[in-house]
Amino acid sequence: MKYLIVGASSGLGKELAKKFAEENNDLVIVSRDERDLNAIKSDLETKHKVKIDVLPLDFSSINEINDKLLSKNNLLSNLAGVMFPIGMMFDDDNSNLNTESISRLINANYVSIAYTIQKIKKILIKKENTSIIGFGSVSGFLGRDINVTYAGAKRGLESFFESMAFDDDLKKANIQFYTLGYLATNLSFGKELTLPKASVKKLSNIVFKNRKVKFKKTYYPMYWMVVNLILKIIPFSILRKLKFK
Repeated sequence: MKYLIVGASSGLGKELAKKFAEENNDLVIVSRDERDLNAIKSDLETKHKVKIDVLPLDFSSINEINDKLLSKNNLLSNLAGVMFPIGMMFDDDNSNLNTESISRLINANYVSIAYTIQKIKKILIKKENTSIIGFGSVSGFLGRDINVTYAGAKRGLESFFESMAFDDDLKKANIQFYTLGYLATNLSFGKELTLPKASVKKLSNIVFKNRKVKFKKTYYPMYWMVVNLILKIIPFSILRKLKFK
């Protein structure tokens, strides 16, 4: 089987590539960093005797998606699933962020994902049990003063995946959405966070195990579900005085 992984050069995306290749699946891996993608390709093809296709592109650009991904019909044929462990963030993402950066963040974290799914939907529904897997963030639980656009885009992405569950065209597909807390990746290295960082390797095993579940919307780690429930019952007048990372 063959899976498309967008955002595969590091963090969760890299772990997903390792896990799915380990389980004898061919991959199409996408990221901006061609050097990292080629290193992953060489490693996984040597270890697991699978075929890895590399597509370096900027996923915040619809033009690049059209030219470098959607035009590759041979790579997109016979897909067993697509995964979007992508998350673009800027250090200066607050309510004063410039328009160009806002557009890039919204595209990479939401619009480009929705666009790609819509464009390859006909390919995905040719097979039963095709998996479409998205990843959100606990930063989308409520408004904030940092990662403002990122959080808004991830909240929108969650709603989009929920809506796919009502799409008759996708009734035979497996739709899954994971709302992620803090993960132990290079992006979180050295940061002081309010809750522990979770293992991306463990998460990749969970994603593989659940790939054939018809519809799944969950949190990782699971205690973030409780955090979300607590936040919903606290008056917003109190929440706005708190600082969230």
